[in-house]
Amino acid sequence: MQLTDRSSRFFCFSVRPRGLLTAAGVVASVATVLGFLGRFSWILDLFSHFRVQYMLGLLVIGVFMLVGRRRKTASVFLAFACVNIMLVIPLYLGASTRPAVASPAMRAMLLNVNTRLGNTNRVRTVVSDADPDILVLEEISAVWLSNLAWLTNSYPYSLAQPRADNFGIGFFSKLPIAEAEIVYIGDAEVPSIVATVSALQTNLRVIATHPLPPGGREYSRWRNDQLERLPDYIRSPLPVLVLGDLNVTPWNHHFRQLLARTGLRDSAKGFGVQPTWPNYNPLLRIPIDHCLHSADITVVDRKVGESVSSDHYPVIVDFVIVKKQIEKGPSTPSTRTQ
Repeated sequence: MQLTDRSSRFFCFSVRPRGLLTAAGVVASVATVLGFLGRFSWILDLFSHFRVQYMLGLLVIGVFMLVGRRRKTASVFLAFACVNIMLVIPLYLGASTRPAVASPAMRAMLLNVNTRLGNTNRVRTVVSDADPDILVLEEISAVWLSNLAWLTNSYPYSLAQPRADNFGIGFFSKLPIAEAEIVYIGDAEVPSIVATVSALQTNLRVIATHPLPPGGREYSRWRNDQLERLPDYIRSPLPVLVLGDLNVTPWNHHFRQLLARTGLRDSAKGFGVQPTWPNYNPLLRIPIDHCLHSADITVVDRKVGESVSSDHYPVIVDFVIVKKQIEKGPSTPSTRTQ
């Protein structure tokens, strides 16, 4: 009987809440460090995207450790939480004030409909309610394009490249298109759209793009290659907007390199973290759908739109072009008041 009791105790173990919290804190702390090493490995690159989750998790665990009088452990976890806070907090600071003299506000909307998940009726409702001047739809197929034929009533200017996979793309505009083309940036052979629209006494360059997700070494290389070559299409004397599911977050090395090389600004700056994917898992939701803009554009509002049953939420951005960039030309009626 005694031998049986000892054997049972040998094969049994107890899990203590404090031990689980400590293990979770160690994992989040290690992940915090690994997130800085993404340039060296596609696997390490994945750790860069969850800064908000690391921050909140480490803050909660650190407070519990303090309450439990484990001050040394708490101080370590709270220090790593602060590292993530320093990365997240800049998105809440530095919002631009609207210039005293600028174009009337315009609205751009980005929506990844998801070829297989999205609901065309929900898309129609959400797009109609937002009423953007410029609309970029990603992951559209030929069937989707057919079901969205109603868009031509409000958006007489458009260019689209539907595909059966998840990389069809469409550009729709209330503003006249001066020129537009389908381009293939990098070796992934997925389409992007480069368009110039006539916007309120000036031209505006809009780039819609959708790099591959980093779902493996090759896909990550193709994504990074597309982001590295994107500056060649961004260089322009015109105001520039870049709209797309870039499959990176603001804390990713390759995203930061894109901003550094182009001088573009993240429209989320001053508006905080606005996660868009995946909409079915709030705990893992991260901001991978982006609107970037040149310095001669000021973002006056930015928000995440309503669900269209896709795995992405739409991004809606209101912006103005500063007067020094407005060229003389025929006046175009304002499409939005602010």
